[in-house]
Amino acid sequence: MKILLIGREGQVAWELRRTLACLGEVVALDRRSITLSLDLADADSIRKAAETVKPNLIVNAAAYTAVDKAEQDQATAYAVNATALGFLAEEAKKLGAGIIHYSTDYVFPGDASVPYRETDATGPNSVYGASKLAGEQAILDSGIPHYILRTAWVYGNRGGNFLLTMLRLMRERELVRVVNDQLGSPTWSRMIAEATALIIAQSLENGRFVPGDRSGIYHLTNGGQTSWFGFAQAIREEGIASGLLPETCARIEGIPSSEYPTPAKRPAYSVLNNTKLDEVFNLRLPEWREALGLCVAEAGK
Repeated sequence: MKILLIGREGQVAWELRRTLACLGEVVALDRRSITLSLDLADADSIRKAAETVKPNLIVNAAAYTAVDKAEQDQATAYAVNATALGFLAEEAKKLGAGIIHYSTDYVFPGDASVPYRETDATGPNSVYGASKLAGEQAILDSGIPHYILRTAWVYGNRGGNFLLTMLRLMRERELVRVVNDQLGSPTWSRMIAEATALIIAQSLENGRFVPGDRSGIYHLTNGGQTSWFGFAQAIREEGIASGLLPETCARIEGIPSSEYPTPAKRPAYSVLNNTKLDEVFNLRLPEWREALGLCVAEAGK
């Protein structure tokens, strides 16, 4: 099997380059690739990459993720997160290929009190969330074999994310103030990539990606829930335990979202229910705190 992986150095893409290697030939491209590039904002670039690689499966781990900037840059957010998915689906259909695409908890309004299921009504509060929802719909409308994997609060030991930001701030400051009234499930990029490889492995027939009637949307996060404040507290504890942080590092103080206004509105509650993933693929990611401990311990080696 030949896999076209869109993205190279992003948190999830970097991990996917390793976990997918055992399933076939992985060709990882982004807009900075030298020999053959792929820019999701450029339809011709998408077509050329697909025609050159001729993949059996396209895994899209790239996106416009600047949530606040998207409020003023709607055109680019929609071009990358929505319109591009229509072009990718067209190319996949020509090749008889399937698509795996990552979406977000931001497609939901955040007014729930129990974890969101795949069938719950969406209602994004931000341009970013709306553009990602439009991308989902483009894939669904195409009718091609697909898995849309919604995840949330992604972090890892590479790139720009909450974990690395907190570790830096805790070394630099005496006090770090973090929002305590938004709830979600921190999810390690490594586990997203590992779960993706296992899902693909269960969907292969004679080296071809054949999801059949399992095509659809799945929620994929680490288990449990916490606030950004709770996440930061856990990072502090794990950081000290692993030697990444001194015991005298910054204190953490919880604050309401009203004290940290942002251009884009974040969902107050965006915990995702992962039951469907477990029922269909027999996969259940560990609790978020266990995953965080593993991630930080690796960074501390």
